[in-house]
Amino acid sequence: MAATRSEPAGPGWTRRPANLAAAVTAELVERVVRGTYPPGATLPPEPVLCETFSVSRTVIREAVKVLQEKGLVRVRQGAGTTVTPRTQWNMLDELVLGATIAQDETLAILDDVVVTRRLLESDMAQVAARTADQEALDRLAALVDRMDELVDDTRSYEEHDRLFHDVIMQASGNRIARGVIKSLESQVINAAGYQGRSDRDLCTASNKGHRRICERIAARDPDGAAEAMFTHITEAWLVRRGEAGDPGRLER
Repeated sequence: MAATRSEPAGPGWTRRPANLAAAVTAELVERVVRGTYPPGATLPPEPVLCETFSVSRTVIREAVKVLQEKGLVRVRQGAGTTVTPRTQWNMLDELVLGATIAQDETLAILDDVVVTRRLLESDMAQVAARTADQEALDRLAALVDRMDELVDDTRSYEEHDRLFHDVIMQASGNRIARGVIKSLESQVINAAGYQGRSDRDLCTASNKGHRRICERIAARDPDGAAEAMFTHITEAWLVRRGEAGDPGRLER
């Protein structure tokens, strides 16, 4: 079994958190993700964690229980609490995904987020081309026209961009896929690596992709809509990522 790395100093709360269990859980998640407690290692025993965080055994037990629910650890009687392999972690969990993004200097996890979004949204665009009613088509067309007017206001443009994609997701009727994307988006929306750079030229180029998607959905062209969405998400991410010259990176 892998050895646990030396225990770092406690958080040293500047202001004692109102919810101690939540605060300890968040700190333990970060330590597991960044490898302070690597897969196969055991967490320090309860007394050590209690001293580290200046909390009771009840707080530590509650925090460990939550870690177990997130798939980060396995608790066995007599064997302690062991960190699980990364393949068992719940990557849709807010704390786990947020900590992973924060530790990922290569942006590989954001690549995975984009690939997942591209796969689901391409399928939903394909379905929307068959099922979207006239109200949805009119909303898409209005949003595209409005985004042409907002290319100098990147914040408003991005808000309308998200609305455009959400109209398509709703038109597809796939509530599960929409829920997954909305969950992922809520976790990465403020990540600097995901936002990348944004300016008038990028907004203008992005909206050309939106217009192509809108046209294919309005034309009731499922395959064309799926292809347009696939291309739009790929190209937009490569530009934000700063690797527009390497389109093969996201070929999956």
